[in-house]
Amino acid sequence: MSRRHSAEKREIIPDAKYGDLVLTKFMNSIMYHGKKSVAESIVYGAFTQIEEKAKQDPLAVFKQALENVAPTVEVRSRRVGGATYQVPVEVRTERRQALAIRWLISAARNRNENTMVDRLSGELLDAANSRGTAVKKREDTHRMAEANRAFSHYRW
Repeated sequence: MSRRHSAEKREIIPDAKYGDLVLTKFMNSIMYHGKKSVAESIVYGAFTQIEEKAKQDPLAVFKQALENVAPTVEVRSRRVGGATYQVPVEVRTERRQALAIRWLISAARNRNENTMVDRLSGELLDAANSRGTAVKKREDTHRMAEANRAFSHYRW
């Protein structure tokens, strides 16, 4: 990390089908080895499955899933006088979004369905309904922050 100035944010082009910036970030996170067309086909395939299963707008389901997974507080390690404390801090909006995307993708990759399209659609539907592995990860993070609330005066 540079001490002089923070890294400038790259401009992201909205995706072709829905014109959504967050969806483009999601696709970029799914992508392996620069294979954007593969990531697009996975996401759009999952969206068509969501439309068939839930009979709802897939973009709305996606937004709801992200909202349900995004954490509001997390713990950060803080060293005070030889002891390391887990200090609860609020999460910035950009980091909330990044964590939600990361948790959704990792939870989808760890599911047992056959194709990534099935896994992703299942995880997005579960997250939109406030269940599933990604939502459990958020609950665990909140529980950890709640348990360490006594150290919140060490916040910096």
